[in-house]
Amino acid sequence: MSRIVAIVGRPNVGKSTLFNRLTGTRHAIVSDEAGTTRDRQYGKCQWGDSEFSLIDTGGWVVNSDDIFEGEIRKQVLLATQEADVIVFLVDAKNGVTDLDDQVAKILRQTKLPVILCANKVDSPTDRYNAAEFYSLGLGEPYCVASISGSGTGELLDRIMECFGPDKKQDEEEENIPRFSVVGRPNVGKSSLINAFIGEDRHIVTDIAGTTRDSILTRYTKFGFDFFLVDTAGIRKKNKVTEDLEFYSVMRSIRAIENSDICILLIDATRGIEGQDMNIVQVIQRNGKGLMVVVNKWDLVEDKSKEVVQHFENAIRERMAPYTDFPIIFASALTKQRIFKVLETAKDIYLNRKRHVGTAKLNEEMLPLIEAYPPPSIKGKYIKIKYCAQLPGTHIPSFVFYANLPQYVKEPYKRFLENKIRERWNFTGTPINIYVRAK
Repeated sequence: MSRIVAIVGRPNVGKSTLFNRLTGTRHAIVSDEAGTTRDRQYGKCQWGDSEFSLIDTGGWVVNSDDIFEGEIRKQVLLATQEADVIVFLVDAKNGVTDLDDQVAKILRQTKLPVILCANKVDSPTDRYNAAEFYSLGLGEPYCVASISGSGTGELLDRIMECFGPDKKQDEEEENIPRFSVVGRPNVGKSSLINAFIGEDRHIVTDIAGTTRDSILTRYTKFGFDFFLVDTAGIRKKNKVTEDLEFYSVMRSIRAIENSDICILLIDATRGIEGQDMNIVQVIQRNGKGLMVVVNKWDLVEDKSKEVVQHFENAIRERMAPYTDFPIIFASALTKQRIFKVLETAKDIYLNRKRHVGTAKLNEEMLPLIEAYPPPSIKGKYIKIKYCAQLPGTHIPSFVFYANLPQYVKEPYKRFLENKIRERWNFTGTPINIYVRAK
């Protein structure tokens, strides 16, 4: 990726608010609680005819023993290594702090362009107070108010100057598939994505709820090209006590809505639980592709075929009547079968795009319908004469034309769906069945 800007600074200076303002989105969670942002959040910023990528980082805390703050420091250092320009955000209302001095000392050593930006400048008095940031030795502070957008135009002009002459940028393809990794808290979602991409991009701890935002990563290795989305763990409503965690759950649900394939992670040491079923229901309501990955398989002592079969049967029984989805037993820690997870997700995406020709569909389905017609209702016989797959739909959709479509009930629609699945590979993707008047 070219043209990357990283927003860094101590906690609670408004980095996520500025990120949302510049990208024109609400992707980064904003809260008064310091340390809300923990992972790097990526977004696109459009300014004039130019576009660049923006990274929102966690608050930079120096010399802290807190497990999260230590990981946040690593995230910020990784972001500065990826970036072309660094925006160092400070708080104009609080003035220069010792932590600002320490961060500025580190940034003065980098060879990248560093733009000093004083946030929360809501009045002329705040603008005068911002002059004290000259003491950081990083040049003139650009005064902005992220919450209202004041001063962000000058900041963006300065960012574009740091990039130099405009170069031809590759246009982002809108049809790149999105694979979301979802599941309950602490099942290994971030560990799995780190194993995919081969670097510690997502914070991993033993504490449930570490990931709070939905993080987007482009994956272009081994002939693949898609986006991976790491989501926050989804808990039951009665267990969501913090406002912050509530927003995280909402972001995860939104990530499911915006994805093509959902990779549901299940903890092999705990099995399938009620909350897993709630997540499956969200996936099914949104018509998304589904595959199940039983993670932490390295912790299971008995890996015999009987145990694997029992595990698979238990999962499919809980998710019935929708049982046509792949189940993979993997380990993010040992990287066991993780490449198969990517291959299977790609296959499901291709299944969603599969189109059956009308002639072939009628040739296969009409004899079956004639042999097993819909049951008669009120002495009326239902006849299906023709069927076709609808073109250009996100979900494979089939329409059957009948003389009395209102009398065709859900059990017979499931029968038609099962027969379609037996003859063509639609594993992992839902199917819509419609019955219309001929």
